[in-house]
Amino acid sequence: MNTSDMLEAIKDLNLTYLMLAQHMIREDKSAAVYRLGVSQELADVLADLTAGQVLRMARTNVLLCRMRFDDRLILGLLTSHGNENMMPQSHAAILLSGQPVEELA
Repeated sequence: MNTSDMLEAIKDLNLTYLMLAQHMIREDKSAAVYRLGVSQELADVLADLTAGQVLRMARTNVLLCRMRFDDRLILGLLTSHGNENMMPQSHAAILLSGQPVEELA
C-alpha cells in the first residue's frame, strides 16, 4: 500500500467513523457517549455537525478515531475466543468504561 492509498483509506475511515458517531449519538446519546468514549460536550458537537462539516473533517489526513485499549489486559480480554463465556468481553467493557473520556481542548 503506497502513501496515497493509505491517506485515502484514512479519509474513508474518518468519514465512516463520523457518520457512525452521529447516528449513534442521535439514536441514544448516553449509550453513544459510553461506546465512543467521548464527553457529553463532544457528543453534542458531533451531533450538530452539518454534512459539509463532516465531509471537511473527514478529508484530513489525520485519523480522527483512536483505539481505546492501551494495555495488554484489555486487548487480551477483547480477543478471547471463548464464545460460550462472555465474561472476558464483559470484563473488558467494565475496564473501558472506567477510562477517561475524550474532552474538547
